[in-house]
Amino acid sequence: MAEFKVAEIFTSINGEGMRAGELAVFIRLQGCNLRCGYCDTMWANEAGAPCKWMTTEEILQKVKSEEIRNITLTGGEPLDRPDIGELIENITSDPWLRLEIETNGSISLKPFTAFSNPPVFTLDYKLPGSGMEAAMDLENFKWLKRQDTVKFVVSDRKDLARAKEIIGKYELARRCHVILSPVFGSIDPEEMVDFMKEQKMNDIKMQIQMHKVIWDPEQRGV
Repeated sequence: MAEFKVAEIFTSINGEGMRAGELAVFIRLQGCNLRCGYCDTMWANEAGAPCKWMTTEEILQKVKSEEIRNITLTGGEPLDRPDIGELIENITSDPWLRLEIETNGSISLKPFTAFSNPPVFTLDYKLPGSGMEAAMDLENFKWLKRQDTVKFVVSDRKDLARAKEIIGKYELARRCHVILSPVFGSIDPEEMVDFMKEQKMNDIKMQIQMHKVIWDPEQRGV
């Protein structure tokens, strides 16, 4: 049975995404292959970051003991693990559970779309302000389904323009949900709304990270 480096498991509300405001159990795996300039979980990304080795069975037991339907698998980057398919399959095999995977857009989704009860993906497309746009796997857009989401984390107006370009080029609003989210403290959300009005961005959601409003923005486990 596979083992994973788990940075934390906790129950809170979804602070963003299509189930924002709903309870969820978060499984945060240690480590990430990218280094975004605005990353708010860098503490979990380094090779020596605190973690606990847990088997698939141990993670599943913990998740089920919380009696919460929504499960969010996050990181770091959760898909960048050789045995992650085992964990995904074990969670999705329970029809009562609903699995969302937050992924950074650099890892191919193709191997993870064949499950009989596939997870929902929230793909975080890295805009220029992140410093990581070159790492994006653009083939991922063709694997997205209607229930999936592409999230654009926006640092400035240049990022807004680039997000609009990508949304249009790949017809993302037709393929899946699309969210624009401000980098906390970097851009005024009002400026984002003004841009959306100017550009007539129909079927796009602007979303503020709810957990950073409710709790201290630096607080973990929320």
